[in-house]
Amino acid sequence: MTAYYKFIKREQPEDGVSLAHYQPTKHAQGAWNEHEQHMAPATGLLMAELNNYAPQANMRIARISLDILGLIPLDDFTVTTRCIRPGKTIELIEAVMSSRGRDAIIARAWRLMTQDTSEIAGLEDQPAKYKPEELPVWEDMKGWPGGFIESVRLVAAPDRREGRGMVWITNDVEMVEGVPTDDMVHLLGMVDTANGVVPRLGLGLSKLEWMFPNTDLQIHMHRVPKGRWLGIEAVQQYGDDGIGLTSAVLHDIYGPFGRSEQILTIRPMPR
Repeated sequence: MTAYYKFIKREQPEDGVSLAHYQPTKHAQGAWNEHEQHMAPATGLLMAELNNYAPQANMRIARISLDILGLIPLDDFTVTTRCIRPGKTIELIEAVMSSRGRDAIIARAWRLMTQDTSEIAGLEDQPAKYKPEELPVWEDMKGWPGGFIESVRLVAAPDRREGRGMVWITNDVEMVEGVPTDDMVHLLGMVDTANGVVPRLGLGLSKLEWMFPNTDLQIHMHRVPKGRWLGIEAVQQYGDDGIGLTSAVLHDIYGPFGRSEQILTIRPMPR
């Protein structure tokens, strides 16, 4: 099976800090530039590093916030992971992806204490109308270039339109070569595609006169996602001053498990 990344080595430069070295493969290639990584698999890898960092049995990651500091080079990189705010019931951890002498992504995750709250559990987000096996293959997103888009399979709800709709996405690529990918890493490693499944200006870079890259990705989870299919119920909105927003309810095959937000910088395509 192919992978998005190859693990090189891990160091412990100081107490409580992990420094991991990775090499991206062609499957991690982005859509905006051929020499950059796609944010989706980068999110999955950072999630894996955070999830594996000094785990505690009674806590789990409930939110991951990623800030994109610039182009993510399709080149060797490091991930430095550390604890910012330790605690027995609430903990903040950080993973920084760096390449070519600069930081590219800063990811921070809140770990919260888990306990049985089934007695008062309740959701307002509704289950998806269609399961992935009920929908036809959706090829429109293949108009975007890059190795990551080539690696995924998609199906779409019949009412998907520009600006709003439901898409299911999956892939058969491991996050790290030789390491089984757990469900949460697999699913969160596709969330960034929310910004490309319902663009208000249509699909395919060749059709676009405007760019709308996101500068961040926020994922909040009220439960741990399971399975291999990610459902993205997305809404994309553009303001009139160059800033937009992509919001999504996130689903697995068992129902909604969280939400994502991406702030967008809207600008004309380079000519």
